[in-house]
This record gives sequence, structure tokens and C-alpha cells, in this order.
Amino acid sequence: MLRNGILGLWCLLSALPTSFTAAAAAAAAVDERPNIVFILTDDQDVHMSGLEHMALTRKYLQDKGTSFERHYCTVSICCPSRVNIWTGQLSHNTNVTAVHPPYGGYPKFIQNGYNDKHLAYWLQQSGYNTYYTGKMYNGQTTKNYDKPAIKGYNESDLLLDPLTYQYYDFAATRNAGPVRNVGGEYSPDFTAKTAYEFLDLALRNGHDGARRPFFLTVAPIAPHCEGSGPTGRPPQAADRHKDLYKDYRIPRNTSNFNPDSPSGVSWVRDLEQMNDTVMDFNDEYQRQRLRSLQSVDEMVEQVVLRLEEAGVLDNTHIFYTSDNGYHIGQHRLHPGKMLGFEEDIRVPLVWRGPGVPEGHTRQSATSHSDLAPTIMRIAGLSYDDREFDGAPLELEEETTRRREHVGIEFWGTALAESMWSVGAGGYNGTYPKNTYKGLRIEAEKYGLYYSVWCTRESELDPGQMNNLLATHPEDDAPPTSIITSRPLQRLVDRLDALTLVLKSCKGSTCTHPWRALHPEGEVESLLDAMDSRYDGFYEGQPKVSFDECAPGYLVGVEGPQEHDVYHGRGQELRRNADEDDDWSFWL
Repeated sequence: MLRNGILGLWCLLSALPTSFTAAAAAAAAVDERPNIVFILTDDQDVHMSGLEHMALTRKYLQDKGTSFERHYCTVSICCPSRVNIWTGQLSHNTNVTAVHPPYGGYPKFIQNGYNDKHLAYWLQQSGYNTYYTGKMYNGQTTKNYDKPAIKGYNESDLLLDPLTYQYYDFAATRNAGPVRNVGGEYSPDFTAKTAYEFLDLALRNGHDGARRPFFLTVAPIAPHCEGSGPTGRPPQAADRHKDLYKDYRIPRNTSNFNPDSPSGVSWVRDLEQMNDTVMDFNDEYQRQRLRSLQSVDEMVEQVVLRLEEAGVLDNTHIFYTSDNGYHIGQHRLHPGKMLGFEEDIRVPLVWRGPGVPEGHTRQSATSHSDLAPTIMRIAGLSYDDREFDGAPLELEEETTRRREHVGIEFWGTALAESMWSVGAGGYNGTYPKNTYKGLRIEAEKYGLYYSVWCTRESELDPGQMNNLLATHPEDDAPPTSIITSRPLQRLVDRLDALTLVLKSCKGSTCTHPWRALHPEGEVESLLDAMDSRYDGFYEGQPKVSFDECAPGYLVGVEGPQEHDVYHGRGQELRRNADEDDDWSFWL
């Protein structure tokens, strides 16, 4: 249940007209809906680069709001993850699955019809003044940024490829105007300065003097590396932060850090253990990431103080998160992302605002798919017809069952972002056959990760270090105590069926996948599904598989799309998916 402040706000907002035309007309007078500020960093993980290194963000957001401790991206790469955030749809539904064409990037976002189907556009149509500064999408270049320009913003100042990840010499465009080449200015500071300018404009009631709420997104590139791919370099820090963290070392107190024995499947299992030279480089790499985040930390403080000085802080919701996480040294991995490991998919999420509990933490599994519907609800807008694959975030633990699952997906080739990755383990810093479907389960008494790869390998690993399916691949594998003492294969059958549903899900099926398998509602969790009476049902389910390692979402090679439905008492099973429902746009 939401706190009284949110409840009162929701009662007020629910009385507002929910059609965009009517809402915009009502806003022409005085619109008392809350303001929204969304701060989005780039490649900020929780394990090494969490908010413990950002004192001001802790003070102004974490201590004054609610932290979602088990928040995950659904695809651990920049552009697809950002499209997921702004549309509320999973990558297999947007079919934006890469950072560049033909499988992703800004051109794919436009091609697939999302220029008027994203959060800022909906908010603007409802009467919000909308602003964006920083990095938006990969593939938004100096050549195509206005072909067409992004819709949905009153004002924007966007960083442009191929210079997006240059910290001191970059390109930008204000409101889709001429490209500006900016030299000698630190990129995160440039983004912060523009954010203050937009905030001042929003606080002056925008362009026409009418009192309208605002939606401001601030998206600095920190702590992304400078450049990208194997030629990428550690991020640069502002001069005022260059002497910080001199003694920092990446935490070595985890079993997965540069382990003596390989872990994972596919190419991850082939990686060599890193030597001291590489690890020294990695430590400095991470120091630079932390240093780059200090400018973001300062920006957070300034945004909050300016809202407070203007007297609107108590009517403003502030979100802080990152598009995806990052690994350095875990599982012998060179700096990078794009895997289903915890370091890559778990990201910070803090929410401060009116009615949001202060200093509170939530442990339920949440994902980026939940952010757009959450903000739509804050704005008093209907979201039931938006085909969201997530659901609004809840501020207190559910009184019944908390959600425990997040579906993970990825397509194509993985890239390291370090010169030391070139030639290591026989690879050139690029790792093909990185297409997989994953499932992260995070419940009160158990947690695990399950994945199926296009290489016909599967992984079941509670600690993401020892693949139980590699140790016991036989059907008669011994009992496991992960959840119950039942045989391991019985658990795998349930996990595979859940993954089968999630890999192609749409809408409410993504948030309630067990209902797709058990429409009568008798199963609501993995523990429920482990009941022995369902053994035959799950054993007979089609299995998740791939026909090939495709570089993007091509439904024809994604294996079975249908799942069986349980009717009880041995009644006839049926398949529920339309096998002609092809979401691939490739010809």
C-alpha cells in the first residue's frame, strides 16, 4: 500500500481527464501535477560503483527517498536498455536490440515507430513541459539526428555520435539545430550546466507563462569509458577530482573475482586468468570511473538545492538510475557489460518524492520496464492501454507475494572495453555467440540465475560461479537445496518454462508469467510451481532453444514460441501463442 501522501496525490490525479487532449486543455490554467526529474547515468553498476561512493546523492536522494535494492536492467547494453526505459517495453517487443543499425540504435527506434510512443512524448501531450540533456541513444549521429528529430521535448541538448563518449571534445545539438563542436569543456559538467538552464526555464513556467509541471531528464555519460569497444579507454575525470581514490582497489572478497578456475559458459569459460599488470590497469580504470561520477554527485546536489530554493522540491519526484551495470575482473572479464551476470544487470535505483518513504529500502525484484508506468501513474495518466511490459513500482513490500522474477535477454556479439582484451584467450576483445535468454529470480529465501545460450548451453548458478548444469547434466541429477530437496531436473523444468514465457511475453504476461502457465491462479511463484503434482506438466513443456546465434531478434530462429497451459487433473493441454506473430522487421 502507498503512503498517505501518495494516496492523497493519486486520489487527486485520478480525477483529472486522462485523454491527452483534455489533460492539455486543463493544464492551460494551473496544473498542480508533480514535477519529475530523471537522472540517468551510463554503465553504473552497484557492486563497484554504487552510491556509497557518492556522498551527496546519498544525502539528497537515498536518505530522503526509497532505494530499490534488487533493480535490474533487462538487457545490459546502452541503447536497447534506454529504449526499454522510455517505452516500458522489452527489447523483444521494441526489436531495438543493438546500439547500431541494422539491429538497433536511433535509426531502428525511428523505423519501428517509437518517435511518438515514448514517455516524454506522452507527458508533453498531457501538458508537461519536457526537457532532456546529455546522451539519449546510440546511433544518434551528427548526420542523422534531425532525420527525423526526436519528438516529445520542449527543449533538448543532445550529445551526438561519433563523439558521444569523448569527455572533452564532443558534439551536441540544441533542439535539433546545427551541430556544435564543444572543446575544452568536461562533458558531464556541460550536461549539468544545461540541466540547470533547463531547470531555470521550467521554473519560470516554460515558454508561455502558464504554470505547467515539468519532466527533466539529465543523462551524463559518466562513468562510461572514453570511446567504445576494445579501443576504449578509461573515462576521464574533471581536474578537481583527479586526485581522489588513489588507494582504491576493486573488491577482491568475492569468489567470482579473477577466479582460479573458469566460470560461465560459451566464450566466458575460455577466458584466461588476469595477471598483476592487467589487474593494476583495471584498478586504475575503476578509479577513473569513480572520479567521473563525482561530477554527477555534485550535479545531484545542485538540482535538489535549486528545486528547494524555488519552493517546488516537495512537489517533485526525482529518480536516479543507470542504463546497465558493468564488470571489471569478475569471472576473469575485462572491462565491459553485455552479460547476464549480477554486475552487468543490477543497477542503482532511488526514488525521492512527495509521499515516498525516507531512508527506506525495497527488496522485491524490479526492472527498467517498471519505470515508464510508474511515471505515468505519478502524472495521473492512464497507462493500461500503453502495452507496458512492466508495472508501477510499489513503495512498500506487498502484503501477499512479492514479485521475484526479471527476464534478461541479449543478442549478438559482446565487446570488451580495454586494450588488454585484444588477443587475450584467443579473442580480439570481441566475443561472438553472445545471444542468450536469462532469468533472474530474487525471492525472500532464495535467489538464482538461469540462462539458455544460442550455443546450446544452459546455466543454472545461484552464485554465478558454479554451473550446476555443467556438473550434473544428466536427467537423474541429484537433489538440490536451492529451493527444495527435489531433484535438480525438476527445478530446471520450471525455470525453462518460465523463461519460455518471458522470452516472448507482452504486457501483463511479463509481470505475471505464472498466470500464463496456470490461468486458474494456483501458482504464483517458483516455490508454488515446485509442487510434485506439476512434474509431468513441466517435463512436457517445449524447451527454450535457438536455431542459430543471430545478431538481433529474428523470431524465426528463436526456437519455440508457444507454451503449454495447465488445466489440472490431466486435462488436455493447449498452446497459447500465435506462431505467425513475427515481430522481426528484417527482410
